[in-house]
Amino acid sequence: MTEAKIYPNVRLGKNVQIGAFVIIGEPPRGRAPGELETVIGDNAVIRSHTVIYAGNRIGDNFQTGHHVLIREENEIGNNVSIGSHTVIEHHVRIEDGVRVHSQAFVPEYSVLEEGCWLGPNVVLTNARYPLSVGVKEQLEGPVIGRRAKIGANTTILPGRRIGADALIGAGSVVTHDIPPRAVAAGNPARVIKTVDDLGGLYPPAEEEEPPAGN
Repeated sequence: MTEAKIYPNVRLGKNVQIGAFVIIGEPPRGRAPGELETVIGDNAVIRSHTVIYAGNRIGDNFQTGHHVLIREENEIGNNVSIGSHTVIEHHVRIEDGVRVHSQAFVPEYSVLEEGCWLGPNVVLTNARYPLSVGVKEQLEGPVIGRRAKIGANTTILPGRRIGADALIGAGSVVTHDIPPRAVAAGNPARVIKTVDDLGGLYPPAEEEEPPAGN
């Protein structure tokens, strides 16, 4: 852990590898060092110049590229990978098996569901009218459905829902919800086919678990 800085109240699992100039447990504005517990599970690989703020709860087998910034109080599952120069803002939920490629931006209140994939330079947004009156109270991040794949340089507008197993073409601008297993592309993105039309490139739809209590 050469020249890494680990703040108080950081709990690291077994076999965690920490690169040079990493900071873990950085307190957000208005919080004292160690006030928020930070948890990172077993077998993490945290590469050089990554900064992880306090209050994050991160599962096993987590890894970052270089120069990753993860703000405070996120819930991050197991087997998650965050690519170099990516920014994850605060109060984001990232479920198991998610892959976020290099130079992506994930703003507050976004949800990345299990097994989804964000390509390089993908930008999610959460402010419908930036710098407008009361904008902070109206932020709404996108929801990227289970196993959905978002192509490089795509922009997704606030509050949009990308359905499970959907595929978004590179360079798209998503202004409306995209159904499950749809293939969408363009500016604005439009559904052009389904993943089932792609000749077996993707597996059949998995049966979704029923809601609790049913």
